[in-house]
Amino acid sequence: MNRFRGFIRAHRTLTLLGGVLVLSAVLAGAALFQPWRLFTSSSLNEALPAEQLSAGPSTTVGPQPPAGQSTSAAPSTSPTPSGPTVLRSGMFGSQEHETSGTAQLLELPDGSHLLRLENLASSDGPDVKVWLSSLEAGGDWFKYRSGRYVDLGAVKATHGNQNYVIPAGTVIDGLTSVVLWCDRFSVAFGSAPLA
Repeated sequence: MNRFRGFIRAHRTLTLLGGVLVLSAVLAGAALFQPWRLFTSSSLNEALPAEQLSAGPSTTVGPQPPAGQSTSAAPSTSPTPSGPTVLRSGMFGSQEHETSGTAQLLELPDGSHLLRLENLASSDGPDVKVWLSSLEAGGDWFKYRSGRYVDLGAVKATHGNQNYVIPAGTVIDGLTSVVLWCDRFSVAFGSAPLA
């Protein structure tokens, strides 16, 4: 009888330990994969940087003096408004997740660069970053780690219009695509060529 009770205690202890291990594995898996993100999304609609005044003067010509008279007044100059210039752009294509929208590489009047995502629609996920990559958009997503890339930080939202400042001194020549990259699992959600 004592043997039987010992067996039952050992069985209960093993069952309890097994339950604790299973629960620990489920919680660890949930923390890693964050499956609730399959059902979440977010929106952000950032405006383009406001029009800035460039340093270039524009000449304003006023009324002309009557014939035979001269004026010593010089033509007046005023700053010319200008906005961002689109250097390259492309449409997003889906890779691991359904992704659509447009990516634009912009040059601002001060010479700095900005990546703009317009009408972005993608999935939520853990640790999703925005990368500028030297590799061609599309195809096998595992390739992106082997190329040159610039990490612009976490994606701000799954939907909308977003601006990402490209760090000063970044050589943008040779960066030919934008990738929504899940850093935790090395998966491309989607990518856009910059042509």
